[in-house]
Amino acid sequence: MWFVKVTLQYFDGCPHWKVAEARIEKLQAEGYDVVLERQLIDTPEAAEQQGFRGSPTLLVDDVDPFADVDAPIGLSCRLYETEQGYFGAPSLDQLRAVLAEAKTG
Repeated sequence: MWFVKVTLQYFDGCPHWKVAEARIEKLQAEGYDVVLERQLIDTPEAAEQQGFRGSPTLLVDDVDPFADVDAPIGLSCRLYETEQGYFGAPSLDQLRAVLAEAKTG
């Protein structure tokens, strides 16, 4: 059986991770075979060690498909450029595209 592992990296100081989590759960309900893992990043040292570029970071099969190598590493909220402008989590359409690519990639 095919599935994609999505690791949701977050820190409690930013509420956007809950939006990202809800969107992944919606895709699971739509039939996407996603195994969702949550990883709390709670110290600057952990952020540095993980290369954490803000909350939420979504790793799809251990790769950040939305990576911005110029974004600072640390405990901050992350913004995503979506079809509707900048938002604190990728859109459902962006997540669908990333999961489809992971399946075929």
